[in-house]
Amino acid sequence: MKNYIKIAKRFAGILYAVPVLILTEAILSSCNNDELEIRQNFPFEISVMPVPKNITKDETVEIRLKILPYGNFTATRYYLRYFQFDGSGVLKYYHEPPYLPNDLYELSQKEFRLYYTSSSTVSQNFKIWIMDSFGNEKEVEFQFDHKD
Repeated sequence: MKNYIKIAKRFAGILYAVPVLILTEAILSSCNNDELEIRQNFPFEISVMPVPKNITKDETVEIRLKILPYGNFTATRYYLRYFQFDGSGVLKYYHEPPYLPNDLYELSQKEFRLYYTSSSTVSQNFKIWIMDSFGNEKEVEFQFDHKD
């Protein structure tokens, strides 16, 4: 009978040791990656405040835009380019020189204002593309009809 008790005690000790060993292996093996993965590439949306539908020659319209990323990575850079399809006018950022069509300009803020000045007596149509340093891109189109 004493032999059975000794065997039962050894068996119980093994039963306690096996789950502890399995748990230790699971914890240690889950930490095998030396680098912490940080997500840097977040998609974004563009919010545009309403703008007038009609514009006269030499009139300036303020365009308020805001970049709304779905995450935050401080090293992300945003860029802007535009192209005018119909009519003619000038697009600029505050008091800086006017933007040239299809040139890429870095944006210093996520919320900013652009100023479009018409130099045409016909309808005007242009697009603005905003992209980030990871290749994500959004397009916004503006159309102004000429008013007398």
